[in-house]
Amino acid sequence: MRQVFGDHVAVPDVVSNIYGPAYEGDPEYENLTNRLAIFAKATGIRPTMLMAKLGQDGHDRGAKVIASAFGDIGFEVVAGPLFQTPQEAADLAVTQKVQVVGMSSLAAGHKTLAPQLVEALKAKGAKDIIVVVGGVIPRQDYQFLLDSGVAAVFGPGTNVLDAARAILDLLEGRRRNA
Repeated sequence: MRQVFGDHVAVPDVVSNIYGPAYEGDPEYENLTNRLAIFAKATGIRPTMLMAKLGQDGHDRGAKVIASAFGDIGFEVVAGPLFQTPQEAADLAVTQKVQVVGMSSLAAGHKTLAPQLVEALKAKGAKDIIVVVGGVIPRQDYQFLLDSGVAAVFGPGTNVLDAARAILDLLEGRRRNA
C-alpha cells in the first residue's frame, strides 16, 4: 500500500489571533509580549520554536493549541508534521534555524523519544537548541527527562503564559551565558 499510495503526511495548521484578543488588557500577557519584543530587538531575531510530534502519537490538539498561543504571544512557530522521528525533527529544527523544539507527548513515548531528540540535535552540532517537552507526562518522569538534556517539562494543565515565560527565561539565559 505504501508503494501505491505513499505515506500520509499530516502537517498541522497554526491559527492566529485567538489568544491575543482573549488576553487583551491582561498585564501578564502584555508583559510577556513586551519581553519577547525586547528579546527580538536585542538579538535581531524573533524567537522561533518547532512544535514536534514524534513517534506514533497522532493526537495533535494540544500541540496546535500551544503553537497558536505562542504565535499570538510573539514567537515564530514552525509546526512539524505528525509521526516524525527524532532525527527528522532535529533536521527540521536545524534547517528552520529554531532556538527551541517543543516536543508534545501524549502516547508515553517521551522517555525514549526526547533523549533521542536531544542526541540527534547534538549530533548535528545543534546542542544549543533548547528542547522542552509538554503533554501527558507523569511527574515521576520529569527528572529523567531533565537528566536526559530536556530543559523544561510542562505537564497537564500548565498555563500557556507560564510555559511561554519559562521558555523566554531559558532563551534569555542562553543568550546571557553563551
